[in-house]
Amino acid sequence: MAEKQNTEKGTKSRVGCNPVKEPLPVSMDHVLLALQETKEEREVRLRSLFNFFDKGNTGYLDYAEIEAGLSALQIPSEYKYARDLLLVCDANKDGKVDFQEFRRYMDDKELELYRIFQAIDVAHNGCILPEELYDALVKAGIEIDDEELARFVERVDKDNNGVITFEEWRDFLLLYPHEVTIENIYHYWERVCVVDIGEQTVIPEGISKQLHASRYLIAGAVAGAASRTATAPLDRLKVVLQVQTTDARIIPAIKALWKEGKLLAFFRGNGLNVIKVAPESAIRFYTYEMLKKFIADSKGGEKANIGTLDRLIAGGLAGAVAQTAIYPMDLVKTRLQTYECKGGKVPNLGAMSRDIVKEGPKAFYRGLFPSLLGIIPYAGIDLAAYETLKDMSRKYVLNDSEPGPLVQLGCGTISGAVGATCVYPLQVVRTRMQAQKSHTGMAMSDVFMKTYRHEGLRGFYKGLFPNLLKVVPSASITYMVYESMKKRLDLE
Repeated sequence: MAEKQNTEKGTKSRVGCNPVKEPLPVSMDHVLLALQETKEEREVRLRSLFNFFDKGNTGYLDYAEIEAGLSALQIPSEYKYARDLLLVCDANKDGKVDFQEFRRYMDDKELELYRIFQAIDVAHNGCILPEELYDALVKAGIEIDDEELARFVERVDKDNNGVITFEEWRDFLLLYPHEVTIENIYHYWERVCVVDIGEQTVIPEGISKQLHASRYLIAGAVAGAASRTATAPLDRLKVVLQVQTTDARIIPAIKALWKEGKLLAFFRGNGLNVIKVAPESAIRFYTYEMLKKFIADSKGGEKANIGTLDRLIAGGLAGAVAQTAIYPMDLVKTRLQTYECKGGKVPNLGAMSRDIVKEGPKAFYRGLFPSLLGIIPYAGIDLAAYETLKDMSRKYVLNDSEPGPLVQLGCGTISGAVGATCVYPLQVVRTRMQAQKSHTGMAMSDVFMKTYRHEGLRGFYKGLFPNLLKVVPSASITYMVYESMKKRLDLE
């Protein structure tokens, strides 16, 4: 940390802490002493919290009441805390939480919170100093700057005296249903305090500062590879239809592909498609974070608080950089998928790459311009459609409650389909430019005019149906595999 608290401030900050001088085996008596609370007062507090959730005075809490209570406390529902809190409290697994079950959870959680509080409070002054919190985060492999540390302390430190008492620590984490580790606490703080809920299509703020950022990239890469492999037949069919200048029909195209190489023919080019997932995601992610910081610095604000338009610009530019970097692989993939096999012989990837080199240095970037041209419009349409659908679902379906992960997935799937349809003509033009096997190649305007002249508007939408068929399984598989990978990599 660049600036430590000075001695005078540190001494002043300790005033008002509840000292527990020695690290001892933790019991409820230690918790009560740290809180300066009697057993009776604690019982009243727990009953009051239970009644806060139990709006219907039924004597038990169900999922809806827990979710409503967390929303009232401004704890995001997107991260399944309500479901997980219900599961961890519901000892008899009847789908309801009575007060005894609620109190048992509170007993365990407060003891758990006190143990980690004591571990961070190395001076055992009964309060956590900013530098102690910083040291604990660094030991857990989390890099954090002074500004983030100050925001972290400010969020937990309710009386703004510069330190965190156990009561403040407890209030911040009491309803967090997962194991309380330093890393999990940091993630929880990010989600509750830092991440803009509207930022659905990018990696959460702050991940770039963590030692395990690569784990998120691995999770994303595996999810992307799984979804692309599962939908590879539809992708191959789409590309084949896009380059057909005659009447393009799905059934004859499927029969031709099957005749060409049976089932394997539908997966041609998928290897390259999978290989480019990880570098594309990594480049887009880090470029996006860098651009957000640049925009925030130029406006004198904070990276977490840049507006929707700025996020759109940063995301679009990051996408353009990533697309440009991996574009040669994309072009080779298209050539591979559109290559006409003679005698069922699959083309040699090395020989095909050498042939493209002979076409000139620009050949690997043929069709790049229409590809880049569609990024910002797609992102804008996708975002606008997503927010509109989410608002409509909140108003007309969920009765003003926050949409959960499945509703968000549905909104994202539909908005993605709308965005893809709007920019699809640019995708057709790009694919046709990529498939050209000549030293000169037609310019984008020439491909536009030739397509319109010979095929009309329908020519710009060839292959759209299999492309739309990809949307739902692709989004669903990506979501499920990504969530599964996060659990396997301890990122929950």
